[in-house]
Amino acid sequence: MTTALPSLAFAGIGLMGLPMCRRLLAAGYPLSVWNRSPEKCAPLMEQGARSLANPAELCEAADIVMLCLADTAVVREVVFGPGGIVEGARPGQLLVDFSSLEPAATREMAAELERRSGMRWVDAPVSGGTPGAAAGTLAIMAGGREDDIERVRPVLAHLGQRLTRMGEVGAGQVTKVCNQMIVACNALVIAEVVALAEKAGVDAGLIAPALAGGFADSRPLQILAPQMAASEFEPVKWHVRTLLKDLDTAVRLSREQGSATPLSGLAAQLMRLHGSQGNLERDPATLVEMFRQRQD
Repeated sequence: MTTALPSLAFAGIGLMGLPMCRRLLAAGYPLSVWNRSPEKCAPLMEQGARSLANPAELCEAADIVMLCLADTAVVREVVFGPGGIVEGARPGQLLVDFSSLEPAATREMAAELERRSGMRWVDAPVSGGTPGAAAGTLAIMAGGREDDIERVRPVLAHLGQRLTRMGEVGAGQVTKVCNQMIVACNALVIAEVVALAEKAGVDAGLIAPALAGGFADSRPLQILAPQMAASEFEPVKWHVRTLLKDLDTAVRLSREQGSATPLSGLAAQLMRLHGSQGNLERDPATLVEMFRQRQD
């Protein structure tokens, strides 16, 4: 006898949400979707998804409601604002949040959602970017009750190559902060390296293959260095504003915990400088432009 697949709902059909939803539909899950800009749901409706009018409706037929949204303020609005998830939530349902949020705010919202509706929260931010979302190879770091995470593990297996429970609610967000500190600092030093190599007369396009497998190798190096060397900034695969938001979260968390994070603090200011020059919606590969000598 076959067991029916749980019914899913998903809010946030953006750069990451779209390929994640496509994979869930391909795996056969019943899926309802909502996005602030409804037209972004059209490709998923062609695959069989049902588009809904507001976040509260996501809870009508779903066992698991998933979010992949821009920041803490947007998640709070979608969950607790007018027509929000809390209005339709009920005991036995799970909210799985793939967004990258402030850990303290995640814990507060999870407690409020359970108190008001009985719905429980799993924070499950991801790493791997749009290529990982499309290929189902994301790294997923989760916070929540062990039984809740085990309940969603079969679903998340279609999205990621690895799901690790890091602790109680909020622990996934702390881990994502650590991930983004490494990614952002790496991106900045790769930009420095490419610009320096170019200035010194070395073909910067050869840096990534030359260092592959060595101690300096990393996925960011293999992805970003060729893009930077070739000045290939389109299509946008992720955003400068996302790294800036996560670095600000890292600095805030370090202050709350009394932990020194000077490199991430500097990275936040460099990212803010780059963003202030009209680059917030551009790909982080554009960071190389900060270090290239201007030809005036």
